[in-house]
Amino acid sequence: MKKAFKVIFKIIAIILAAVILLVGGYLAYVFISFHRIGNMDLEVHNSIETAAQRNNEYKIVSYNIGFGAYEADYGFFMDGGDQSWAWSKERLDKNLKAISEFLKKQDADLYFVQEVDIDSTRSYHFDEREYLTSALENMDCTFSQNYDSPFLFYPFTQPHGASRSGLMVFSDCDITSARRVELPIESGFTKFLDLDRCYSKNRIKVADGKELVAYNFHLSAYTSDGTIANEQLEIVLSDVQKEYEKGNYCIVGGDFNKDILGNSSVYFGKADKEYTWAQPIPKDVLGKYDVELVAPINEAKPVPSCRNADSAYHSGQYVLTIDGFLVTPNVSVISSEVIDTGFAYSDHNPVSMTFSLK
Repeated sequence: MKKAFKVIFKIIAIILAAVILLVGGYLAYVFISFHRIGNMDLEVHNSIETAAQRNNEYKIVSYNIGFGAYEADYGFFMDGGDQSWAWSKERLDKNLKAISEFLKKQDADLYFVQEVDIDSTRSYHFDEREYLTSALENMDCTFSQNYDSPFLFYPFTQPHGASRSGLMVFSDCDITSARRVELPIESGFTKFLDLDRCYSKNRIKVADGKELVAYNFHLSAYTSDGTIANEQLEIVLSDVQKEYEKGNYCIVGGDFNKDILGNSSVYFGKADKEYTWAQPIPKDVLGKYDVELVAPINEAKPVPSCRNADSAYHSGQYVLTIDGFLVTPNVSVISSEVIDTGFAYSDHNPVSMTFSLK
């Protein structure tokens, strides 16, 4: 009996040692693999020579495409849902084609696109840039990689895997240069969940000799208290202020991961659950800089720009507006709106703005 017990004990000990070794090895891999991408110049694709003109009307569309996976029936595991990958290769392909065709039909002069995967487990290693550049082929284009995460072995039933994703800017005026500028992230364990962050800074030629500086970003979401996104925004705004003081025109746009309406429940009603991940932008942040926040809302028929993807889209789900723009005083805003897609292609609805350069 003692001999049998010793054998069982040894087997259990070996299994436990193997588990500890595997877990320890995986954690070591995650920590060793972690890196920041850093600042770098970006390649500008195509070569349009047209300069932007003062007093002309231009249209910009900003869209977080959710790596092409967030159809209306999709719930993401980080938001409380069950899915960690796009439903299938076939559905991902169909959705990316629909997103690309939708953007093409907007006939905008400037596009900011966020969460474009280039080689991620969750999106079957599709290079999603190809769909967008094919649809918007006659525009200047830049891509800035936002993050490059190590393999996440969770959920255990379908590990999220490795993620490489970024920001794209398309312009029908000449992008003369572009740069990836790194943003701060939290220093704790959450940095492995929220990943790297940056903004894409694109210089567009203006006929008066100045520049239109276009900033595309996707600020941090999965953080401890949301304050890091405020720090990120202040860094962008400090850069904008310097460009404005040089006489340049500036437009900032993308996914703020902040309730840019201040209290979206006033427009969209209370959610069926309580969430705290999207806080308003503190008033003292914007007050330091020469910028105007453009939070798209039609008060007669309000449409949110984002849903919390804890399950399929449904009545009572937490919805709010976290996508919009910031402009300097030399940019005149004519109109702005959230384009209602019913969250058919992403957990975001796209937002648009019509503007002119004063």
